[in-house]
Amino acid sequence: MFEKLESLKARYEELTEAMAQPEVTADYARLQEIMKERTSLEEIVRKYGEYLSLRQHLAEARELMSDPDMAEEAAAEAAELEGREGPLVEELKLLLVPPDPLDSRNVVMEIRAGVGGEEAALFAGELVRMYQKYCDRGDLKMEILSLADTELGGVTEAMLMISGDGAWARMKFESGVHCVKRVPVTESGGRIHTSTASVAVFPEAEECEMEIRPEDIRVDLYRASGHGGQKVNKTETAVRLTHLPTGLVVTCQDERSQLQNRAKAMTVLRSRLLDRRRQELQSAQDADRKDQIAGGDRSQRIRTYYFNHDYVVDHRLGMTVPRVQYTLDGDLDPFISALRLAEKTERLKSLHD
Repeated sequence: MFEKLESLKARYEELTEAMAQPEVTADYARLQEIMKERTSLEEIVRKYGEYLSLRQHLAEARELMSDPDMAEEAAAEAAELEGREGPLVEELKLLLVPPDPLDSRNVVMEIRAGVGGEEAALFAGELVRMYQKYCDRGDLKMEILSLADTELGGVTEAMLMISGDGAWARMKFESGVHCVKRVPVTESGGRIHTSTASVAVFPEAEECEMEIRPEDIRVDLYRASGHGGQKVNKTETAVRLTHLPTGLVVTCQDERSQLQNRAKAMTVLRSRLLDRRRQELQSAQDADRKDQIAGGDRSQRIRTYYFNHDYVVDHRLGMTVPRVQYTLDGDLDPFISALRLAEKTERLKSLHD
């Protein structure tokens, strides 16, 4: 483990030196490649530096324990440092876990209203806004590919593209059924209702990864619509693609150009087909094991938003976070950080199985 950490530290220093070389700074593509690799090593190199510093201070404290005048104070310091050493080693082990090769991919996200009628559509609309606000907080960008809304401002179905560094690494855990418990605006009796919305997340597929034969696609063109199906375009710019072998259907109507909508719909379809293949492979590999994160199980209830108690529960980890509105305003970091840590812990365990 420590030999690996030393090699990563040496590589980080090598990349740092390379960034200062004139021939590298003159080659933008090469510079970007080096910066990306260096950035990927920053956290583990920083943590390893913290460990080396702790080991040095621990050695100094133990040496001072032989001095009668310093023995008591040095022993207390050594005990404190020894208590920090174990957790720090565990953190380093987790950082050495190989990342998901898809972590750097962009994300295609589908949100659909579930059980609950208009209230479910309103909740689905809030989820769309929640992900938009989460992206606005950081370095991710969200683009609406298609959206079917209701007269009350709800959403029956939305297709989103989320792009940026580590989009899949952060958003893959959002896949599943989201529930809300509250008194709907459509409820006159003051009763609490349970409504649902489903979220499906796919890593964006590269064109070379998933080739789609033209004869396997049926293309339908229609006019983009607004509230309640009202036509908002006079020309048929919206595109619906049907993949005949699987029956998968993708629509895109956000762009004014038919060609742009078709290109985006193909990106989504390719991503959905790749994800289906990935899920099949993962199911075969994990037939004898249960994934505690269950990040890809879209039939599972993953999170409930309790308005009456003002907290949100993530059922995968039994984690409760106060203030529902904070979460709906895009504060997803507590959930995402905990789930990423749990995923790494589980992957670390599987490496030793």
